[in-house]
Amino acid sequence: MNLRDLQYIVAVAEEGHFGHASERCNVSQPALSGQIKKLEDSLGVKIFERTNRRVSVTPVGAEIVQHAKRLLLIADEIEATAAAAADPLAGRLRFGTIPTIGPYLWPEILRPLKAALPKVDLTLTEDVTENLERRLCSGEIDAAVTATVPEENGIAEISLYHEPFVVALPTGHALDTGKPIDVTKIDSSEMLLLRDGHCLSDQVAKLCGIGRKRTSREVDTRASSLETIIGLVAAGAGVTLLPASALGLDGRVRAGISIAQASNKAAARKVRLIYRETYPKAELMKAVIDVIAKHLPPGVAAA
Repeated sequence: MNLRDLQYIVAVAEEGHFGHASERCNVSQPALSGQIKKLEDSLGVKIFERTNRRVSVTPVGAEIVQHAKRLLLIADEIEATAAAAADPLAGRLRFGTIPTIGPYLWPEILRPLKAALPKVDLTLTEDVTENLERRLCSGEIDAAVTATVPEENGIAEISLYHEPFVVALPTGHALDTGKPIDVTKIDSSEMLLLRDGHCLSDQVAKLCGIGRKRTSREVDTRASSLETIIGLVAAGAGVTLLPASALGLDGRVRAGISIAQASNKAAARKVRLIYRETYPKAELMKAVIDVIAKHLPPGVAAA
């Protein structure tokens, strides 16, 4: 058994197709299939169940694939440790953000990051928190910016900044008085939220006391984008809470929308950088954090 064998079985498990896995591994399909068959014979178990139409992972195969992923991650970290010793501010950095942070953070820090770390090959990805944590633990990404306490084991965090929420409402709305708003007094039937899986939706619902049962008067947006929510507010469909960084430098977000401060002290979130505790490039993480600290989005406060 070698690392190549492990790469093959992980690729087949994730692709669900020998042909696609062989393309991903840059090897011929017969060679990949033959190598996996040799591994199965050596172990005395079937990792995959093959039919003419599909490939599925057997129960014991699923356990083997998980062990293989961990071993490949360790191998990657061994290489990263050696690379960091040669040049700690060089190499690959796969960086994730949640969708309610990325569009507002990246425009502020991308150029400064490239200027400060010219030898770093930066890859950006955007996903919900649960997926980012999973991908972080599996080694698919190296770091991520999120807004909730990590739930997965083995993840370290460093606070980046505190961000208040503001109330976005259609211009002329009854609450559009120019005064701060107690968000717990907002009619839940008017509150527009992102779909399940977005931590901002959970934070806003908890802050405003919105339960799972919602009235028939409410607009069930199921929106996956904060921009969609903003558009609905502008159209008069309801109100929402926005992270302060979503506002322009003039404190506005879009025509037809008024912005009010929230009077509630709890109407805020802590944004943090998360990474694996075993990630070997500590100096690179520190350099990234330093860049972010010097180029914070508008409307936020340093941690």
